[in-house]
Amino acid sequence: MSEHKHGSMDIEVQEKTFEGFMSYVTKTAIVCILVLVFMALVNS
Repeated sequence: MSEHKHGSMDIEVQEKTFEGFMSYVTKTAIVCILVLVFMALVNS
């Protein structure tokens, strides 16, 4: 087996995927909060 060298792997694709995922989660959470606030205001 070859010897592993810490930090030698190219993780650019994983970083971009994680950035996209976090962006999606953040936007989804904001939309959910806005919908809940809207529902609370309309229901009063």
